[in-house]
Amino acid sequence: MSQNIRQEEGLLRAIPKPGETILPQDGEENVLITSALPYCNNVPHLGNIIGSSLSADVFARYNRTRNRKTLYICGTDEYGTATETQALKEKITPRELCDKYNALHIETYKWFDLGFDYFGRTSTPLHSEIAQEIYLNLQDHGYLEKQEKDQTYCEQCAKFLADRFVEGICPHCGSNDARGDQCDSCARTFDATELINPRCLIDKTHTVVTKVSSHMYLKLDAIQPRTEEWIRKSWKDGKWSPNSVINGEGEIVDARLKQGLRPSPVTRDLTWGVPVPVREGDDQSMAGKVLYVWFEACIGYPSITANYTPEWKQWWFNHKNVRLFQFMGKDNVYFHTIFFPSVQIGDGRPWTTLHHLSTTEYLNYEGGKFSKSHGRGVFGPAARETNIPASVWRYYLISVRPETADAMFSWADCIAANNNVLLNNFGNFVNRALKFVSANYDGVIPDSGDAPGPISPNDEADAEFIADVNNLLKDYIDAMEAVKLRLGLHTVMLLSARGNLYLQSSGLNKALMASNPKRCAQVVSRAINLIYILSALVHPFMPATGDAILAQLNAPERSVPTVIANDILAGHHIGTPDHLFKKIDEKMAEVWKAKFGGNQNAPSPQPSADATHVVPGMSKRKAEAAKKAAAAALDAAPKSAEVLAWEQKVADQGQVVRELKAKPKSAEVDKEIVEAVATLKTLKAELAEYQKQSQA
Repeated sequence: MSQNIRQEEGLLRAIPKPGETILPQDGEENVLITSALPYCNNVPHLGNIIGSSLSADVFARYNRTRNRKTLYICGTDEYGTATETQALKEKITPRELCDKYNALHIETYKWFDLGFDYFGRTSTPLHSEIAQEIYLNLQDHGYLEKQEKDQTYCEQCAKFLADRFVEGICPHCGSNDARGDQCDSCARTFDATELINPRCLIDKTHTVVTKVSSHMYLKLDAIQPRTEEWIRKSWKDGKWSPNSVINGEGEIVDARLKQGLRPSPVTRDLTWGVPVPVREGDDQSMAGKVLYVWFEACIGYPSITANYTPEWKQWWFNHKNVRLFQFMGKDNVYFHTIFFPSVQIGDGRPWTTLHHLSTTEYLNYEGGKFSKSHGRGVFGPAARETNIPASVWRYYLISVRPETADAMFSWADCIAANNNVLLNNFGNFVNRALKFVSANYDGVIPDSGDAPGPISPNDEADAEFIADVNNLLKDYIDAMEAVKLRLGLHTVMLLSARGNLYLQSSGLNKALMASNPKRCAQVVSRAINLIYILSALVHPFMPATGDAILAQLNAPERSVPTVIANDILAGHHIGTPDHLFKKIDEKMAEVWKAKFGGNQNAPSPQPSADATHVVPGMSKRKAEAAKKAAAAALDAAPKSAEVLAWEQKVADQGQVVRELKAKPKSAEVDKEIVEAVATLKTLKAELAEYQKQSQA
């Protein structure tokens, strides 16, 4: 089929050739994108996917539709005690465990159409090499210090026990299942040496004692002034998400910074990890230890890039020409805005540092929380079991992306999004216009009388339509440039709705074709060109849908324009029209709720306290305390919209209190704090009373 596309520089999308390495270019817009490295001991659930990898993928695809040099990298975070303990449970080696879950992550992301330029892993020689080089640079610049501290030690294993390898009685509530860093019954944190009757996870009959161990610590306190200076500049230049370490007035509100950073450990007594580099003349007590996963995890971004290209430094030591965008859940903020930037500063080399931080709140599941151990929620490849296309999953997840507050996944809402928005709005516009061309013009675009290029906003017949489209295009670009992905997607749907209204108000039908063939040809041409624009705008969110539109248009991939233009010209042959979406039976909501509902009487997991990684499927241990069990049972029950709204009010008021407490002390501020705390207590009491009544 012959094509007739306007020839204009920049009109079509610049697509790298197969095998071509993407490198930044001086004088061009170069965008480096990372999503939080998922921890390699489980499979991701929908909340993990929308929290980082899908959001980053949407933004990467958008930048490619703007013909920018764009590199999107991610990979599995594989070292640390969580890997060792999970491998122990599955009776395989840590390497075998990481191989298994790395493959599962890749399978999941591939099904969701995530277009990484490179998806790697941290257990590579290059990762060790780069992490060790940074460690030595910090040491040479005087930013490491040795500290000796008591640690739990297993006499039979003849080794120190990391937090996850020791458990015992909680020193605070008496629960017998507390692990070495936190008790799941009372949620208190502590040092493993505080456990009563500590037990070795490998063998509970072993004798666990306390011994002194030496470790290196990063002197964050010495770097803090430079870190704060960098935060204030980067936050302002990159317009970080509001849920970061700095508020909308440019005041640093992170409690750790306000109280003063303390030295942080960078080594551990483990075997599965990056070996601590020990040179001749260095402190030999570090020999045989590994780098702490909390220290080397973020180094995975440059090391994975290094596995993609030996020219990785063109991306990571090029702050002048490269803008770094990082996507993560809110519990990862500290490591990307304070810890790793401090490491980069202390390292001393000209690193490409964070430009824009995009974080999300939590996505909950049907009023509760995702739980892998209790089978609640959709995890990994299980999404395909519904036969809902990946494009629909992507659309719905972005449409509820928790950008400013926690959001809730709902099967009923997901089905409604497909049937009411995608099918009846977007799909209807595309199918109606293309079928009309196929049925009445033998699939050939008629001559509209429009010259190639932008259509005049003063057009006699369609000035209002053209102005509306151009305004919405501007809104879309503004939203996407600001990384407001949910708003960008909403704007795409507004554009397709405007297209439907255009066809309706123009009276496009056979009667118009017979009575006013010139006007009919004009309407058809302009509608088809709007569809061509939509193929580019929808591509970041639903790439398979964008590809389907292009196939039906018989047109090449295009870039995002700023105004509507006559780009598909008269004489162009379209492809075969087909429906982009299919209706989903509303009754399936109950079927899927039952299938993915899990054990409704089981306690619901809380968000991870481990802010280093994206940890999918975080399970809770058995709680012995009766009040904890009762609270968990209440949390497991699906929450009503009223309860969710009330909880959000409590959370919002809690944020008000935190921001007030972060302000400089004064009599006026103290008064505001007292009033805000009183309001918070009232809201909590009202919520508790409402929950009590609803349970009666």
